[in-house]
Amino acid sequence: MNIQRSLLKHLQAALTPGKVLVLYGPRQVGKTTLVRVLLDQVDIPHRFISADELVYRDALASQNRRILGDLVGSTRLLAIDEAQRVPDIGINLKILVDNHPDVMFLATGSASFDLANKISEPLTGRKRTYSLFPVSYAELAGTFGAFETGAQLERWLIFGGYPAIITADTPTERETLLAELVGSYLYHDILDLEGVRRSDKIVALLRLLALQIGHNVSVSELAANLALNHQTVARYLDLLEKVFVIFKLPGFSRNLRKEISKSNRYYFYDNGVRNSLIQNLNPLALRADVGQLWENYLMVERRKANQNAERYANTYFWRTYDRKEIDYIEERDGNLDAYEFKWQGALRASAQREFTDAYPGSQVHTVTRENYTEFIG
Repeated sequence: MNIQRSLLKHLQAALTPGKVLVLYGPRQVGKTTLVRVLLDQVDIPHRFISADELVYRDALASQNRRILGDLVGSTRLLAIDEAQRVPDIGINLKILVDNHPDVMFLATGSASFDLANKISEPLTGRKRTYSLFPVSYAELAGTFGAFETGAQLERWLIFGGYPAIITADTPTERETLLAELVGSYLYHDILDLEGVRRSDKIVALLRLLALQIGHNVSVSELAANLALNHQTVARYLDLLEKVFVIFKLPGFSRNLRKEISKSNRYYFYDNGVRNSLIQNLNPLALRADVGQLWENYLMVERRKANQNAERYANTYFWRTYDRKEIDYIEERDGNLDAYEFKWQGALRASAQREFTDAYPGSQVHTVTRENYTEFIG
């Protein structure tokens, strides 16, 4: 099954001679497949190499202009997969760019912070970055059709949007693949990093976060529950964000003293990963966390939709000490749009009234099963 990825057109447009296009994303999200599709569609000499192969890794780490030049050869587009495996990849990419200004370069990496730390400074002004997420609603609709995608909403809420999970034939196969995927997340992209050795604590932390979707997260409380210090938990949260397991949403505050603004909320990039972590892949009718699944799904799908539309916004949640709250705020071009996610029920009028009174000109919307495709499409 060929799933057309929305990011493809952006990558094609961003390829520029003398620049490095960097594609981040977690394992198994489809980065390699996307790059190969892109290469199949270009009509210039190109080459694909993987830093998983030692011979290419050594050459890419050489800092030798001749060896690097041999890799380029007569190609006009060089794609380097798993680039984070190359020591000092940024310096070597800089050598390539400086000595081959007519060549386009594309580098992919799964552990974004590892690759970013190695390339940001050497490639200042020479790179552009994108992130590939699990398959979006719009991409599913383009593959299955809008009606079928909507009809299978429960499937996406439970099993998520990783390509291998989408194309699996049975729930049992999806469950097995998700378990393997979660192991890949935790043990390859995080525990292989220097100084991170507590696999049990990482898993326990993620399970705590999985149960707190839609709630303010206290790092101090997490630390107490895990018997770790505050700094260690904060570091683990940062690492988990940088390898695309979770992302945080800060609190919004401009006017009211009673607004809560110092806490964060955390969401998972994929519902299936979240559900596999807590070992709950039951149908919605047997679950008590449907509201959390709905909120997490809409949060990450909006994030994908914004990137695919190149729509940039500051994002927050809003909550007051007297428990009035709105799930999601976007601040863009001087405007505030607030969204409350409802699987069932309606937004409390007092919350809407207090927010619009505090921020005149703002708009408050309710996202439901009847209109959610307008929000994430």
